[in-house]
Amino acid sequence: MGHSEAMQRRIVAERLANAGIGRAANYYELGVDYSVGRHGVEIDLIEAHKWFNLAALSGDRRAQEDRAEVAAEMSAWEISEAQRQARAWLADGVALAA
Repeated sequence: MGHSEAMQRRIVAERLANAGIGRAANYYELGVDYSVGRHGVEIDLIEAHKWFNLAALSGDRRAQEDRAEVAAEMSAWEISEAQRQARAWLADGVALAA
């Protein structure tokens, strides 16, 4: 049974909040959400790559593999933009923590 729309929004909001305090497991889950359009978010490969990249930087091997899979479907510009967004996220002071 699927989640209600409100529950889906809450799941993504909680993951974003937890990612904001450096909880790396949420980086991976957000990457999955954006790569497949899970929990009510639109598929966004730039956003997915960004979250997989952050998870990979935290040592998540699944994220390394999934980032490569997503990158295979992206243009060089899109990959560059995803990397820029990941750097901006880190520059905003978010710590990478397991």
